[in-house]
Parts: sequence; structure tokens; C-alpha cells
Amino acid sequence: MVRGPALKRFLPLLVVMVAASILSCGGKEETGGKIEVVVTIPPQAEFVERVGGERVMVTVMVPPGANLHTYEPTPSQMTALAGAEMYAKVGSGIEFELAWMDRLLAVNQDMLVVDCAWGVEIEEVAGKRTLDPHIWMSPRNAKIMVQNIYDGLVQVDPDGKEYYRQNLERYLRELSQLDQEIRDKLSGVTNRRFMVYHPAFGYFAREYNLVMLPIEAEGKEPTAAGLARLIEQAKENGIKVIFAEPQFNPQSAEVIAEAIDGRVVLIDPLAKDYVVNLRRLADEMALAMK
Repeated sequence: MVRGPALKRFLPLLVVMVAASILSCGGKEETGGKIEVVVTIPPQAEFVERVGGERVMVTVMVPPGANLHTYEPTPSQMTALAGAEMYAKVGSGIEFELAWMDRLLAVNQDMLVVDCAWGVEIEEVAGKRTLDPHIWMSPRNAKIMVQNIYDGLVQVDPDGKEYYRQNLERYLRELSQLDQEIRDKLSGVTNRRFMVYHPAFGYFAREYNLVMLPIEAEGKEPTAAGLARLIEQAKENGIKVIFAEPQFNPQSAEVIAEAIDGRVVLIDPLAKDYVVNLRRLADEMALAMK
């Protein structure tokens, strides 16, 4: 019998085997004729739903509030994957896909895999030699990702091409308007530096000429000496708001905020309501940097 750590290592493989068995037995859940699409993160769900409309049904692998670096799929998610016609991966090197993509593809080798990062310039984390996978945090990148999703939907459902095209054009206009709105909101701020726990807002910062100061360094909490340096850095830059993500322990952000007589603002880079979320991020930054 498999127990303890060995069982933990075996469970992901077991989930894959069960889902594959369901697929081979034709146990696909009734979907009302809709195209089943699986995505990695919640913002992609908005992308697919805005283009696909009533013709698609979307399953998200990493749900809101979950950690991209540690999340493991559930059996129900693997079952949905087994019946999917299309998988839209982020494609930028996020840890969930690096750890799971091969196993996900083994469950359903017939589905179309769309690389949403195709055509996106993937940048390095500021001051580091590692690539920043959070490409969706720029509306301009989001437009490229949405176009890739449209191309995939047309490939798996050519009958819906005109419907998808109309939805695509409408959503791209909305993303362009969002981009201009954010530029207008942030154009007048004088202090263009912000501090955030996890460096998820790098593309947003580059897009709008801001400077991101991350608390976390290479996935590690700052030391006591590191916290002291960050507090001094925040004071020197007139920072009064510390941004943090709900997927991570906010303790370090709270310590810094208390030391500078500031506050912590939680922004989820994985929120599904993409347009609403980026608009809120811009509002909070404009308020913090005025």
C-alpha cells in the first residue's frame, strides 16, 4: 500500500490516469453543444468568454485565490480537461504550466493547444535574470492573447467564425479604451514608484512608465535586514501604499506599511474580471502616487 510522501507523489499521476480513463470510456459531461475550453488562469476565462460568448464553456485550472506556484489540479478539473476541444495556455513560463503541462496534454491528446504568449515579447523581471511570466498585466499584451484565442476558436469551431470575429472586435476596442484610460489616469502622477510584495506588475509598470519595487526576492521573504532596507527605500521614495496579492502572506507588506505610516492594498493579478481589475489597479496607483 502507498502511504506518506510516496502517496503524495503518486496522487498527481493517479488523477491523470483517472481522467484519461473517463475520456476513453466516453464519459464526457453534457455541455449543450458548446465548445469546451480549458484555460490556466481566471483572466483568460474572461478573454475566452468575451470572444466565445454563448458558444463556449470555460474551465479554469488555477482558480481565483490559488497560488500559481503550488496549485495542483483537482479530479473534477482533469475530468473537464478530458472532454475539452481546446486548451489556452498562458505560455509565458508560469510555474503551474511548467510543472503540469505535459501531464495535462497526456490526458487529452486530441484537443487544440493555443499558446496565448505567441507574439508577446516576454521580458525579464526588473533587476533579475529571470523571465517575468505575468504577461496579461498589460492591456496591449492582453490584446495579443485575445487574438490568439480567437484564432484557436475559429480552428475548432469554424462555423462560429463571424460570431467570434464580431465579439473579438468589440472586446479589442474595450481593451484599447482601457489602455488609454489608464494612461490618462497615470499621466499626471509625479511619484512613479510603487512597492509590491510579489513582482507580478512588471508589465503594467513598463507599459505606463512606472517603477516596481518588489518586496519578495526570488520567491523568498525578506530578512530582517532586508525589511529594514525596504522600509528605508519606501521612505526615501515617499511611498505610502504597499501593494500585495491575496495568494501570498501579507505580513512583510504590513510590517513595512506600519513602519511608514501607510496602508496595504490587495490587488489580485489572477482576478477573472480583467478589465475591472486593471481599472481598479490604475485607480489605486493614481491615488497612491499623487
